[in-house]
Amino acid sequence: MAAASQGNSSLISVTSKYVAPSDPSLPALALQVTSLVGSYMIWVGVTNQPPESVQDAARSGALCRDWACAMPAPPGHTGFGPATSLFRSSSSDVSFSMAQRLARRFQRQIFLSVDVPATLLSTPRGSHLLFDAEKGIVAALNSLGDEHGQEVS
Repeated sequence: MAAASQGNSSLISVTSKYVAPSDPSLPALALQVTSLVGSYMIWVGVTNQPPESVQDAARSGALCRDWACAMPAPPGHTGFGPATSLFRSSSSDVSFSMAQRLARRFQRQIFLSVDVPATLLSTPRGSHLLFDAEKGIVAALNSLGDEHGQEVS
């Protein structure tokens, strides 16, 4: 994974990461994680950008293709917290469940935009691409937690 970071302030940071495909027939993915106070805003999408210019991928992507927000469950409760789709199409609603899993795992509010064309999601390898995306997000959030001295579960 290649990475590029830009610090906007001590409380907000933006990190971009390149996720190489696990299958050569799949496209590469780009991640842009904006770390906010108590939450993450994440965009993940397919990219043709080379790893060294991954920070440019989000500019050519679509934020509102499939966008959801999820909260962790309140303390003492198991399961998922509240979540909602902010924008979705009839062909894709993968951000909702992925945002819920990420919010539960990292105990932070998650704004997640998944920018993967429906034509890729409808193929048999589409689930592999989404698995790669979620693995890449988890790795990126874990590394952010390590960088900021935070314990991430």
